[in-house]
Amino acid sequence: MILIVDDDLAIRTSLALLLKKEGFSVRGAASPEDTIEILQRETPELILLDLNFSIETSGDEGMDLLQRIKKINAAIPVILITGWGTIDLAVKGMKEGARDFITKPWQNDYLLQSVKTILNLSKQIPQSANRRKLEQTYHFENIVGDDPKLLEILETIGRISATDAPVLVTGESGTGKELIAEAIHTNSKRKSKPFVKVNLGGISSTLFESELFGHVKGAFTDAKADRIGRFEMAHQGTIFLDEIGELDFSNQVKLLRVLQERTFEPLGSSKSIKVDVRIICATNRNLEEMVADGSFREDLFYRINLITVKLPALRERAGDIPVLAEFFVNNLKIIYQRPELKLSHQALKWLKTLTLQGNIRQLKNIVERTVLLSVDDMLDVEDFKKNINENSLSSAKSVLPEVGTLTLEEMEYQMIIRAMEFHQHKISKVARSLGITRFALYRRLEKFGISYESES
Repeated sequence: MILIVDDDLAIRTSLALLLKKEGFSVRGAASPEDTIEILQRETPELILLDLNFSIETSGDEGMDLLQRIKKINAAIPVILITGWGTIDLAVKGMKEGARDFITKPWQNDYLLQSVKTILNLSKQIPQSANRRKLEQTYHFENIVGDDPKLLEILETIGRISATDAPVLVTGESGTGKELIAEAIHTNSKRKSKPFVKVNLGGISSTLFESELFGHVKGAFTDAKADRIGRFEMAHQGTIFLDEIGELDFSNQVKLLRVLQERTFEPLGSSKSIKVDVRIICATNRNLEEMVADGSFREDLFYRINLITVKLPALRERAGDIPVLAEFFVNNLKIIYQRPELKLSHQALKWLKTLTLQGNIRQLKNIVERTVLLSVDDMLDVEDFKKNINENSLSSAKSVLPEVGTLTLEEMEYQMIIRAMEFHQHKISKVARSLGITRFALYRRLEKFGISYESES
């Protein structure tokens, strides 16, 4: 049974008709007193709670009722309903334990999606993770490893894939956030529809609307033809918003409205476009700290993280390093037509001792570089040591090596590391000191698997 709490009979009736049409059993409550009386006799599967009662427009009565509900039974999921102008109330409610919030006027499809997703998640009981069992149920072919931390994550994303829940994937650079997002999409009911990737760190603030929402011809000087935005491309599929922490404050508001209302207007157009998309976001930044310091909107944070998946650094699952290295070598056998390529037992043990600040991406770079520069098909410890300067495996040393001891690529790597340390990872300052653009620096950081936190 779903309990609808609202003092407005028209709203209760409208929501009841919508939910009954979908096969749900529904009860209504017009006041906090009615709600408490029902809860003393029954346990709803979910509560839809309007925060604003006609006798009290501040939302205090609704917030007080939410707290009373949580004291009676904290396990009952609650979805809040509020006006866009009082969305701050919903954010406060999320801190008090609500699972999601809907703004008026609501979109029927989105409201039903939220209800079904939360009911689905609350019914599912996590099972002990086992790689073989997981692979019998889900498709995780591109995610390599057997570490318990990884298996727990795979079990989680397997369960949530069937829902339309927004997911926030966090973790250091190079830990495989995009692979996780792809796995969620591949195991979802949207798998036959588009999976659209957007690197928000690579889109300038002025191009944000055009890139994500599209534009019409003549919308600005260089708009010589209509352009479809990424959200429209992802219709009925999944949109993956990588580096969500890099989005500036003004564009955070625009994104929030689209995530909330599922409608937008292309730049230069007054025509609204409605989209059905699942949202997966990723970041290597600490969004909670950004919320605290005011650089990331709290309402957007709660909108994107109904489910949070935190990926461990590779050093936290070092046992997977040999498995990953062999996986990369097996792929490189085909790419470089060297079917006899192998890693020695000693090389696998040595690789396992590396800290690898750039995580999986850095390991892949190290393996591929060694394959390219080694004549023998049996790769040993010396092959890696000969081709990879050990200073580059941790932090750069204060003194550069003698001319001729490093390749130009290795020198570039070390210079970037030194500049990052000197300028305390301030991307703009690092880029200026190296004489390149911020986006050129980002490409090099990705290429070398160097961890970084872009400036806000």
